[in-house]
Amino acid sequence: MKRLSFIGAGNMATAIIKGVASGKLASAYQISACDLDGEKVKVLEAFGVINGGSVAAMSAASDLIVLAVKPQNMGDILPELKQHMNRNAVVISIAAGISAAFLKEALGFDAKVVPVMPNTPLLIGCGATAMAQVAPVTSEEFQQVVEIFTSAGKVEVIEERQLIDIIPVNGSSPAYIYRFAKAFVDYAEEKGIDGRTALTLFCQSLIGSAKMMLESGKSIDELIEMVSSKGGTTLKGSEVLIERGFEEIVKESCEACAKRGYELAK
Repeated sequence: MKRLSFIGAGNMATAIIKGVASGKLASAYQISACDLDGEKVKVLEAFGVINGGSVAAMSAASDLIVLAVKPQNMGDILPELKQHMNRNAVVISIAAGISAAFLKEALGFDAKVVPVMPNTPLLIGCGATAMAQVAPVTSEEFQQVVEIFTSAGKVEVIEERQLIDIIPVNGSSPAYIYRFAKAFVDYAEEKGIDGRTALTLFCQSLIGSAKMMLESGKSIDELIEMVSSKGGTTLKGSEVLIERGFEEIVKESCEACAKRGYELAK
């Protein structure tokens, strides 16, 4: 069994662990975790997770190490990791804006680093994760990381230089989608429609629309046209979105999100 260790046992670590421990990879990994909050690790014992005790003890005996801490906390763990880690281990970072080059420099050698950009729907096994293969990680090692995240959703491989620009597309987009949904539900409630009813209808429409985009074979423009009958209600509503610059607003939001990512990466 490969030894898979998590430094940090928060929501994202929990989501990944649940995916691995409850699927076909369950027999492939011995999972350990450590966290300043010992109760978080204790909860994970239900998934067969071993309390690793400390960064030093756990990382020295690991084949794959997941850095599941916030970017601002990296400085607290990297010196200890540098001193004790197994140098053949693959280091998986899920922290936004933390590059492979930064981690290699902090660890003091050409470490095997896989930078990953996941999102919170991993918590229900429906995550969307982007990742990049960076030398000297081998194809076999990279495939192991792909399989770990595929256990909790979909994975797409991109170039490392694109990992910050992808943040608004999958990392932050759930928050924007929730905000979009809130506007529809608020509208419905203002019209006297039950909020839960409106949310159910909107969410099912969202699921169906997503499947149409992925499975219908039609372009997004073609799908928009299918719903937008000339002189009809949808087209009238779309005119407001177009007049208010909806698509440009979304792009500006993405640019602002990515810009912050670059600032955090400095």
